[in-house]
Amino acid sequence: MLGRRIIALLMALFTLAAIPTTSVWAATTTSLAPGDVLIKPLPGVPAIGLPGDTIEIYPVEGVTIQSLQIISILHGPYDLQILGTENGIVKAKIPEDAAPDVYFLVVKSDKGEVAIPNGVWVMKEAPTVLRIVHGSDLHVTSGSKMGFVCGDYFQKSITGILEYCKNPVALHSYTATDSFMTYYGMVGQDGENVINIILATGDDVDTNGDRAGYELLDNAILHATAAGTPFISVKGNHDHPPTYYTKYIGPRYFYEVIGDFLIIGLDSRGEERHPEMEQLQWMEQVLKDHPDKIPIVLVHHPFWYISRLNGGVVENLTAFDDNDWQQIKKLASWDWVGRNGEYEDIARYFLQMVEKYNVRLVLSGHIHKDKPVLYIDKDGNEHWFYALTTTGAPDKTSNPPSQTDINRGYTKPSWYGSQIIYVYSDGKVEFPLVDDLFAEDKIISLPIPQKFIVFRQNGEEGTAVKFINELGQSVSGPIVLEIPAGAKVDPQATNITYTVLGGREIGGAYYMLLNVTVPEGVSQITVVKEADTKAPEVSIGYLSPSKPKPGQAFKVYISANDNVGIKDMKVQVIVDGKVVAEYPAFSMKPFEVKATYFTEIPGVDSESFTIKVIATDFYGNTGEAEYTHSAATTTATTTTTSSTEGGETGSTCGPAVLVGLALVPLLLRRRK
Repeated sequence: MLGRRIIALLMALFTLAAIPTTSVWAATTTSLAPGDVLIKPLPGVPAIGLPGDTIEIYPVEGVTIQSLQIISILHGPYDLQILGTENGIVKAKIPEDAAPDVYFLVVKSDKGEVAIPNGVWVMKEAPTVLRIVHGSDLHVTSGSKMGFVCGDYFQKSITGILEYCKNPVALHSYTATDSFMTYYGMVGQDGENVINIILATGDDVDTNGDRAGYELLDNAILHATAAGTPFISVKGNHDHPPTYYTKYIGPRYFYEVIGDFLIIGLDSRGEERHPEMEQLQWMEQVLKDHPDKIPIVLVHHPFWYISRLNGGVVENLTAFDDNDWQQIKKLASWDWVGRNGEYEDIARYFLQMVEKYNVRLVLSGHIHKDKPVLYIDKDGNEHWFYALTTTGAPDKTSNPPSQTDINRGYTKPSWYGSQIIYVYSDGKVEFPLVDDLFAEDKIISLPIPQKFIVFRQNGEEGTAVKFINELGQSVSGPIVLEIPAGAKVDPQATNITYTVLGGREIGGAYYMLLNVTVPEGVSQITVVKEADTKAPEVSIGYLSPSKPKPGQAFKVYISANDNVGIKDMKVQVIVDGKVVAEYPAFSMKPFEVKATYFTEIPGVDSESFTIKVIATDFYGNTGEAEYTHSAATTTATTTTTSSTEGGETGSTCGPAVLVGLALVPLLLRRRK
């Protein structure tokens, strides 16, 4: 009987975990996805232009566009003048008086209405230096996928990270991605060295059929783009086949012109792991049509095979020479040439185009490792290939590497990271924040999001954000919050400097844009209808295994909910009335206020003990639950306590100074 009850409880929990989240950005009166109306622009591939420019809108076949409008939190709405349709492509003009910003594109069609974040990027001026933020392998999921960090340390398990610190942070793939987007939305706005764009190189979600995961990704994209930093992405093997990718992110392959630069996005597909010949022929035509631009290529699978390279430089070779090609193909990835050379015509054609059209930068991901390769052809032209570590996924290895990792041959450090790259109008490529790009066994990517983490909680009665800033300096800039209508910042439950810049309802959701300064350490901001006096609801679901033996590790699963958001959750182990240990608990869906939390207890040296769970919200209200275990029986109780005394409160109101990229080297202090 007890076994059946446990099975029933497990099935109920799994059912709850499988319920898809509601997209907060989806500005529709129907259930339309952006890709149900448009092929392009979409949240991962915006239309780009200056005020007065003509942009192209690609409707889905059979869809008639009735009107187009752009709107941001601070600017617009502006109606786009539809100039006509040619070969199914709608030509539309950006108004001459449109303020530079990254806009939602509101599309009214005979199929319905959608509002697409990152739909149109209206530039202030065409850049002559493209300052890129590179992210990759976001692996966003609506399920549970997380790793654990503590400073420079990364581990895949709770028990592994507890060896290095008592208060680790769980980075769910969504939290990591959203932190990455939020940070570069903040620092990329003003100053002499403004970041132009965020580029992502595939595996945007963890499972290609996870529609809710794509909606979450679009929400994270919104947090960067609605704050003013545009975003472009390509698909990876986890996005293949593109069941939902082309509905929520962008087309399989595409190109964009940004001032002096040409961005080409390729699809290396799934298990094929390289673009097909037809796609590369399309790429060559694009390169021919833009001879005066500096080409930059995005493709998920790296061209070079990392284990065969010594020092990261391949030089004095050319793909146009048969003898040289025999050397090159030994260094190229099997993903591109095939284990037996069956795809080498594709790999050779691609590298020939890199040389012929002087492609200066090829960005990739997939390997979850930082791997730069400098290819110098026989004419002395430099072509940079850069594969980035994962930005949002718990990696396959640990840092420091475990014995298991070492036995599998993984010794290089790994963590969540990103990179900043400059490309100049003369083709020069620069990694401005990396001292030694080819350093062995060192982390060369930047510690975002590993050391700047943003936990958002959106409840029915308010919105709250918890920041963990370990960069060694405060971070300033704009941030976008989704809030209930009528909610305001509560200075008594906020301890960051802030200025409200504006707010607006867009497509059924209300957004607030603030300028904030996030100090070092842990801080918070709350936006509520009224001060929160409600305690979190919390209960202990079960232990796994249900009857752990003395000294045996076990997990504790907890159900929790709050009207605004839960800031912290901890689990105490009590033996004979004394607290003998305390562990943090982590949300399996940190983007929801109602979620399942869990932690792992290394073991209790007693047959009888009590597990006490304490959930604390952003106002210091606490909810508690206890679970008493003994060899004979178990009991569970739940209590709640409301208290606003002694919590992290207080605020300093005033204008926050926006930080340009000139200060980023201080913000992105790396491990020595």
